[in-house]
Amino acid sequence: MNISAFLSLMEEIAPTERAEEFDSDKIGLVVEGKEEINQICAALDPTQNVIEAAAALQADMLVVHHTPLFTPVTRITGQTARILRTLLSNEMNLFVMHTNFDHADGGINDALADLIGLSNRSRMSLGIVGDCGLNLKEILEKLGCGLRIYGTIEKTSRIAVVGGSGFRPELMQEALDLGADVLISSEMKHSNARIAPLPCIEATHYSLESPGIKDISRRMGWTYIDDPPESCIFI
Repeated sequence: MNISAFLSLMEEIAPTERAEEFDSDKIGLVVEGKEEINQICAALDPTQNVIEAAAALQADMLVVHHTPLFTPVTRITGQTARILRTLLSNEMNLFVMHTNFDHADGGINDALADLIGLSNRSRMSLGIVGDCGLNLKEILEKLGCGLRIYGTIEKTSRIAVVGGSGFRPELMQEALDLGADVLISSEMKHSNARIAPLPCIEATHYSLESPGIKDISRRMGWTYIDDPPESCIFI
């Protein structure tokens, strides 16, 4: 497959027009490499470990969710220099699909809803609400990470999920309006926890978004590279 055909395919999967405004110039092909693409790898983040693993697999394309060039680059040093040096020396393309994949059918939030078995779904402006047959312990096991709970959870029969950082006041209210008993997302701010209109479950960013990249890798026949941040729960 040549690069033009790949870009056309990705536009069908995660249309650029579905990206949020802040993100619209940070997605797509952000590092150009080989014209012909045979081996494709995917990961949530383009870490040095991920890029070196992709290079070892002789990848021509690395698809990620988070760009390494989120803010304007005025100098290339440190980690950014190492990442770009490895990509360019291996002529590896780097393709980013971020909020456009959050909103896409079959994207981040659909995969997350599938993971915990949500049914009778309603779409939020960003996220999904659905009926859930799992209890809190079973949800924890599905997500595979520690959870922080805000508020008192009385039931989990209808759950809202927002991959990434979704504890925004307008999303919390939208989840409640759609009948959610609880909202699952990540990176809760103290000020938002104070005004949350429903109980909230905070998971890790990685645990909520990596299932979407794993899922599309499986569907597309790409090689998924897992590289979660090192963390632990200390009690």
